[in-house]
Amino acid sequence: MRRPLVCVPTIALCLLLCGCGGKEREQAAQDARAAYQAAEACEMTAEVSAFYGDERCSFTLRCAYTPEESEVEVLAPETAEGVRAVLNGDGALLEYAEDCLPAGTLSAERLSPATCLPRLMSALRDGWLLEENREEWNGEACLRLGLEQTGADGASVVSTLWLREDGGAPVRGEIAVDGKIFLQAEFTDFRFGGILDGSEAAAGSGGE
Repeated sequence: MRRPLVCVPTIALCLLLCGCGGKEREQAAQDARAAYQAAEACEMTAEVSAFYGDERCSFTLRCAYTPEESEVEVLAPETAEGVRAVLNGDGALLEYAEDCLPAGTLSAERLSPATCLPRLMSALRDGWLLEENREEWNGEACLRLGLEQTGADGASVVSTLWLREDGGAPVRGEIAVDGKIFLQAEFTDFRFGGILDGSEAAAGSGGE
């Protein structure tokens, strides 16, 4: 009859340990995001995939990001090489310097390959933290963050990012609207271009 009483301290200890682990992960998430929130600018290159139903379109994109405005340039495929787009801080299109990317918008939230990288950076800076955990990606130890923003048309836009534990550089990103993934990014290079204290730092490259 007394055996359940013996279990009570054990259960309490487990709950306490789980709570501590959650606080540590939340602090790690805050620390990882702090560099992005303090940065004046960053530059990145990524393989971006867009999903149109069963069809998948892929592009190699280079992005010069600032919180106010970003420029995205297509490096591949050859048929779209050199196409550039200028977007505001929320990823809304301001202008194309060349012809449009050969892919239309993906959802009512006006997602497109051109908006993928600026939106991921915006989520790291301003998104509501939904979840955080540690997870390996391609053999690298990463901090996985789920971040929610409200889209221009009121839908839930969730950005999921895998940040390298060593240095905090993004390794992978996904953008979903109302639970459906529309965009994925595999980062091959990333660096901070300016920090608010005037120093410069590199978060590391996503590739060799």
